Amino acid sequence: MTETVVRGSTASRAKGDIRVSMDHQQDAVTPAGGPATGEPAGGDQAAPATAGAAGATAMHIEFCGEWSKLDQDKPFTIGRGGDLQIDDNPYLHRHFLQVAYGDGLWWLTNTGSQLSATVSDAAGSVQAFLAPGARLPLVFANTTVLFTAGPTTYELTLVGSEPAFQVVEPVDGSTSGETTIGPVALTDSQKAVIVALAEPLLRRDGTGTSAMPSSKEAAARLGWEMTRFNRKLDNVCDKLDRRGVRGLRGGPGQLATNRRARLVEHAVASRLVTPEDLPLLDQSL
Repeated sequence: MTETVVRGSTASRAKGDIRVSMDHQQDAVTPAGGPATGEPAGGDQAAPATAGAAGATAMHIEFCGEWSKLDQDKPFTIGRGGDLQIDDNPYLHRHFLQVAYGDGLWWLTNTGSQLSATVSDAAGSVQAFLAPGARLPLVFANTTVLFTAGPTTYELTLVGSEPAFQVVEPVDGSTSGETTIGPVALTDSQKAVIVALAEPLLRRDGTGTSAMPSSKEAAARLGWEMTRFNRKLDNVCDKLDRRGVRGLRGGPGQLATNRRARLVEHAVASRLVTPEDLPLLDQSL
């Protein structure tokens, strides 16, 4: 089955303090009534940075090139039947996400019961896994939200003015040798598995729709047998799962059926793979 990636973007911002872990990912597990400990992320377009009434910061959401300004007095819903009607995808909740202003902050809440979302800053250095019932404050100037419903992955951007938190980039961001996420190192062949699955998304310039390749198509792109591709995919998912990346396993010892979509979602949001990695697809690994 062909999977589709719909790219857009969402951006929001809020005032306040947030505990941030720089270990690339942390669950946002707070119920809708309380604060969350997670990390948001960034988008690829800039919205007007105007302040709202009564001292509230302005918040805009962008999806597929269309912008909407949020009302601080009215929650903004996202889903199959929300204020932002994403799609008629039957796997998508009618009301999946909600952006609302309260207690001096803009908040993103997962109001669904089945789906989760990946939230990260623009650089992908801070990331949260937003489970059903959880919420987190939007403190970055640009926040990227990715989620998968059935065969389709969506990307939104929330843009807010006067961000309360900024990520300081390293003076020397160069790396050599293997790619490392905390204690996890990926070989070139393991990274190529991710790039093959994320290739349509990495090649897209701007927002729109892309087809996510099946494992068979990705293996053919690399010139590998399916057994080798699946073995490498197992290794990558297992490594990231041990590192704390959620959604790559359905339970103890059982790989999640949608692990390919979740893997691409995490890898793109965290910048584990970027367009600069595309040459790996043409190398003999």
